[in-house]
Amino acid sequence: MNLGLAIVLIIVALAVGLIGGFYGARAYMKKYFQENPPINEDMIISMMSQMGQKPSAKKVNQVMNRMKHQNK
Repeated sequence: MNLGLAIVLIIVALAVGLIGGFYGARAYMKKYFQENPPINEDMIISMMSQMGQKPSAKKVNQVMNRMKHQNK
């Protein structure tokens, strides 16, 4: 009886740890990518140039602002 209780407690502790670790890592990565977006202004300029557009500072800033507001 005592051994069964110990096994159940171990399994519950592992499950709680896995779930807590998953959501903790998810929250950390979400915050990290909001502060450090994977696309920067140089990449946007390069993409616009490849699409045949002339990248002005105004267009680049508009795209960056849209990306920032979309993630919130």
